Amino acid sequence: MTLKRILDQKGMCEVVSIVETATMLAATKKMCEHYVGAVLIVSNAGLPIGIVTERDVLRFCATRSTELDTVLVTDVMTKDLIIGTFDTPIDEALTIMTEKKFRHIPIVDSGKIVGMVSLGDLVKIKLKETSVEAKHLRDYIAMA
Repeated sequence: MTLKRILDQKGMCEVVSIVETATMLAATKKMCEHYVGAVLIVSNAGLPIGIVTERDVLRFCATRSTELDTVLVTDVMTKDLIIGTFDTPIDEALTIMTEKKFRHIPIVDSGKIVGMVSLGDLVKIKLKETSVEAKHLRDYIAMA
């Protein structure tokens, strides 16, 4: 099972992004407007260069809240961006996210940002998969 399946189930929706010259305040407002936990930071050419998450905002506000409207997202964003593709297996994405403690992975296809999956998205599909498998096993045992 791959990340494409998750995007197919979620529906292809716009990835919330903001340009690298934006402030932390602008990124925070954008997350609130779109009810998302992360905003993808893109270069002026539209390429993904980082991500700012709710946790980044919280850490920033705890120490530098008076600078929210002056500090750029590039000063706070996670730069070691992990990018998935349609072909990335869900288990591989889960492993990477768990090891790196990331909760969001942008998905790119042919160089274009096509979606973003969260840890919750992956857990939801794995729970459903496990539930279906358990039902099949119970049915098999009942017939034996």
